[in-house]
Amino acid sequence: MKKLKIEPGVCGFTAVVEANFDEDEGTVKLKVASGCKSVQKMLEDLGDTFDSYELCLKKPGEGPLYDYARAHFPGHAACPVVAGILKCAEAESGLALPRDASFTFL
Repeated sequence: MKKLKIEPGVCGFTAVVEANFDEDEGTVKLKVASGCKSVQKMLEDLGDTFDSYELCLKKPGEGPLYDYARAHFPGHAACPVVAGILKCAEAESGLALPRDASFTFL
């Protein structure tokens, strides 16, 4: 299991992602705790289990999470939550190394 905390910025809706990979099925199960109603609804509507390759090995801005966000999220193009969820899923599925990423204003 991998766990990732996402601090999205001024909205204050910190998200905590847990990802569990099922090697036999090739699927990753996601649990996302967030105060953001859009993020909560996304996982309610899409479900919590995804084919790891179909979820993670897409071009930037593509795949089921981004498709949903594009259609249903309010207009915050720089929201890092979807990218963070994918980062956690990638690391848990063995498709990327678990390394921190950040934005820092200077």
